[in-house]
Amino acid sequence: MRKKGRLFIISAPSGCGKTTIVKKLLRRVKNLTPSVSITTRSRRIGEKKQKDYHYISRRSFKKKVKNRYFLEWEENFGEFYGTPKKFAYDAINYGKDVLLTIDVKGARAVKKKIPRAVQIFVKPPSMKELSNRLRNRKTDQEAEIAKRLVMAKKELEAAKKYDYVVINKKLDTVVKRIVSIIKKERKG
Repeated sequence: MRKKGRLFIISAPSGCGKTTIVKKLLRRVKNLTPSVSITTRSRRIGEKKQKDYHYISRRSFKKKVKNRYFLEWEENFGEFYGTPKKFAYDAINYGKDVLLTIDVKGARAVKKKIPRAVQIFVKPPSMKELSNRLRNRKTDQEAEIAKRLVMAKKELEAAKKYDYVVINKKLDTVVKRIVSIIKKERKG
């Protein structure tokens, strides 16, 4: 009988480096398959269709919700994000480990459905540093940054319920730490 794969969840406030961390993890960890989320938001500079996200209309997204297409879905900052259910279950049942990059509400929903899921929360070194990172990426207006910082404070509270919490002070260090967490969990 084939051994089932594991589901690893990475969550972090906006601006904590999730995308960069995940890209490095996928290069360093074998048999780790990313789940590409579906979103209604516009593509950012540098993002690639089908690789970073599947970009669809709000109407199409709502139809998928109605058809129970998602493992989890949430609305954040006026846009919808969801994880395709079939992809995640098929990969796990085939023995592949799946990496989800989702928010704390989505992580909570997935953990209820898949209790073996491993939740890893990435924290910024400080709120001041997070504020600087959000401003430096130059993707949001000041009002949007303020909303993201308010949300970050709530998400940081939720980090207490995660299996692991790591601080992204230095990129290579946090990636090494998450690689070691994945290796440890695969053994257990």
